[in-house]
Amino acid sequence: MTENKTALPDNDRTLVMIVDDEPDMLSMLRLVLQKKCNCDVITASSGKIALSLLNESSPDVIVSDIKMPDLDGLELLKKVRLHDPTISVVIMTGYGTIDMAVQALKDGAYDFLQKPFEKDHIVRIVSNCLERTSLLRTNIQLKERLKDLSLPQGFIGQSPALKGALDLLTRVADTDATVLIRGESGTGKELAARALHDLSSRKEKKMITVNCPALPENVLESELFGYCKGAFTGAMHDKKGLFLEAEGSTIVLDEIADIPVAIQTKLLRVLQEKEIQPLGQNKTIKVNVRVVASTNQDLEAKIKAGEFREDLFYRLNVVTVVMPSLREMKEDIPLLVHHFLSQFKHQYAREKLSLPTEVLQHLYKLEWQGNIRELRNAIKRIVLLAGEGDVVLDDLLPLLPDNGKKQAPSGGEPNLRAYYHTPYNDAKAELVGHFSIGYISNKLTEHQGNVTNAAAASGMERQALQRLMRRYQIVSTRFKPST
Repeated sequence: MTENKTALPDNDRTLVMIVDDEPDMLSMLRLVLQKKCNCDVITASSGKIALSLLNESSPDVIVSDIKMPDLDGLELLKKVRLHDPTISVVIMTGYGTIDMAVQALKDGAYDFLQKPFEKDHIVRIVSNCLERTSLLRTNIQLKERLKDLSLPQGFIGQSPALKGALDLLTRVADTDATVLIRGESGTGKELAARALHDLSSRKEKKMITVNCPALPENVLESELFGYCKGAFTGAMHDKKGLFLEAEGSTIVLDEIADIPVAIQTKLLRVLQEKEIQPLGQNKTIKVNVRVVASTNQDLEAKIKAGEFREDLFYRLNVVTVVMPSLREMKEDIPLLVHHFLSQFKHQYAREKLSLPTEVLQHLYKLEWQGNIRELRNAIKRIVLLAGEGDVVLDDLLPLLPDNGKKQAPSGGEPNLRAYYHTPYNDAKAELVGHFSIGYISNKLTEHQGNVTNAAAASGMERQALQRLMRRYQIVSTRFKPST
């Protein structure tokens, strides 16, 4: 008997494979299923041919006879299940093989057909199989996407601000692009740098982190670039610098705004030429290092003051990731509170401790100048020092920053003197927040919640006003007249 093996289709339509050693059955089923199920059909006259086609294609459904000379339908079913369990298999059986068909169901077949059968019946079964396979494969794809969309280790939250920053981190992680991570203290810049490394192809090697402000200028230079024996008094041997130690990996320059200008010049050479020159050595050394820098300072202001090289800024600023403050992701505060509470309750064996609703609401309303780090430390302090059972608000207040009295800006007039002992950038951000909330609220009140008119009256684009409204959680419907 001549073996029957059809060519594979080139399009992306659903595909059904028919396996039978009777040529007439193959021809009949091909015509019926192509017409009624709107699918492509390939045929095989034996189980072995079906297996060879299976390795070249990915059928959605296989309809196979149970009795074939070289490889019967039950053995084919087992091999199909091992190859791809999402393929729906229908077994066709003749008189006297019902027990085998029942066994096929136990082995994972979707259904069986007893010959002879009605054409409408097989069309209905194959249509159901196509739907089943589609659902199974879609479910697998969604699970894979969820894995890809899961937050990098250490990050907690679902706010748009956080997701936007993490999306950018994920997209640039497995590249060699220099990344500048900006954000206030306590926003997770270190976690972001770690995520960039862990999501990259360099993750197998140790990430090197340099705390730039912690080292004097002469020490920082020798630590970064290394030195040769005799390069200076006390250099008794060659020293391998941190850039060489980070070869093939990632080096994180933490708080890069505090690097002295003299070292900024040498760092610029590393970024431009991908090479370093150890102290006391005339030759340069090529390095393969991915540079990540972080800062909580205003680099543009430092450039104007002559404290930071503009050309270095542009070399560092290939990709900028801004980690959002807790003010921009307030909806994540309950998630963060529960996460830290669970973590520290387990760590310090305080499982009976709980935070009632009014306490959670108070924590939500507070302004966390130290951002996530401050919130984390506050929860840790509560777990360590609060009494057993429910934490009451009166007991909570002494455990919070500023005795828990400093609330988030509400649009009222701030007391300027209250900010004189606050770090400049923090004070500026909070005062701008006070002003912005009051200004935008006033314009929306004047224009009865009409954002377009309020933007025009403010001298800005509608999209710009909407961004500010999202940042400060201002909803235009609150300002519309009640009906």
